[in-house]
Amino acid sequence: MATKKKAKKKVARKKTAVRRVKKEAPKNAFYAQSGGVTAVINASAAGVIETARNNKNKIGKVYAGRNGIIGALSEDLIDTSKESAAAIKALRHTPSGAFGSCRYKLKSLEANRREYERLIEVFEAHNIGYFFYNGGGDSADTCHKVSMLSEKMGYPVQAIHVPKTVDNDLPITDNCPGFGSVAKYIAVSTREASFDVQSMAKTSTKVFVIEVMGRHAGWIAAAGGLASSEDTPIPIVILFPEVKFDQKKFLARVDQLVKKHGYCSVVVSEGVHWPDGRFLAESDRKDAFGHAQLGGAATVIAEMVGSELGYKNHWAVADYLQRSARHIASKTDVDMAYAMGKAAVQLAIKGHNAVMPTVDRISNKPFKWKVGIAPLSKVANVEKMMPNNFITSDGFGITKKCRDYMLPLIKGEDYPPYKDGLPKYVRLKNVAVAKKLKKFTV
Repeated sequence: MATKKKAKKKVARKKTAVRRVKKEAPKNAFYAQSGGVTAVINASAAGVIETARNNKNKIGKVYAGRNGIIGALSEDLIDTSKESAAAIKALRHTPSGAFGSCRYKLKSLEANRREYERLIEVFEAHNIGYFFYNGGGDSADTCHKVSMLSEKMGYPVQAIHVPKTVDNDLPITDNCPGFGSVAKYIAVSTREASFDVQSMAKTSTKVFVIEVMGRHAGWIAAAGGLASSEDTPIPIVILFPEVKFDQKKFLARVDQLVKKHGYCSVVVSEGVHWPDGRFLAESDRKDAFGHAQLGGAATVIAEMVGSELGYKNHWAVADYLQRSARHIASKTDVDMAYAMGKAAVQLAIKGHNAVMPTVDRISNKPFKWKVGIAPLSKVANVEKMMPNNFITSDGFGITKKCRDYMLPLIKGEDYPPYKDGLPKYVRLKNVAVAKKLKKFTV
């Protein structure tokens, strides 16, 4: 009889222990990718997931949002624990967004409280206590709002923003993961195309025009200036969004370079505008954030060069190629992207909330940097433009200061593995998590 009582007590103790373990189970994490993807955003994802896996006593599972924040609103979550360690590691050399991204900006709390309530409902239903949002300025804003609102709604969530944007326009951080690889692609492409044009200039094309991304900030356009160096001089004209476009001055500069060198290359940012503020190329269409759809600046410039100067020319739009070119990614950029994902998890474990890990530059020569931290209140809705002292006085080139800033960011190669002459990238299984709530229409 006594033996049976002891056995029952033992079973009761085990059940109590199980309940206690369940009660004290670490919170899960939600990770999502936002906005235009990059060649290295998946490296940040690998940094988040691998670091979380190494801290299972602090963080449970990592759920990813299928197609960004929409995945949270629609409760379309991906269980990353179903992916092998090798698959997650391979994210480091795979471009684009492995879980899908979206251009979707949450409105203000006053305009759409239901969306925020829905996020908290989903997080609570899946025991999510950490929110890692990988993106640019708009995602930093969303991350900040969620961190503030979750506390008020009685379900605190630690929200950490993971910096990413090819535009390089986030404040406080020295640079944004994604930019270094785009800069490398544009610098290399401008140099190679310029060699091509030079070889044909005597009887054919004399001006090559390449259009790059950058609505308000000319960081990517500036990278085209790196194509020309002391040992490889190339006549290049850069058109920045920060400099009002002066057609007469521009044409005179192109004409001067062609007469002197026989050819020239023009790097034009999509956001270049006339003195009255109108973009050189702007359509009536709007994107998901309400911004005017851009694209076509290269054709405007090429037509201008042809009709006004009579020079035969060719133009190209780098478009998605510049941000997806993982085969030529900067090693510095890959390392930084991974480090930002890793740091985000470490900051969360330490109890930080509403912050973003940053790249803090220590020195240029030798290039050294460390991980810093910035409050989202100073990051959200703030855009970092090209400093005036990075642009030459004539408005068409980059200064030594700009060159010294950019060169370390494009250095180093981090080639993906190849098979049959093509890069071998990973495709995840992206197994869905069972839904627990009613359907929500986004």
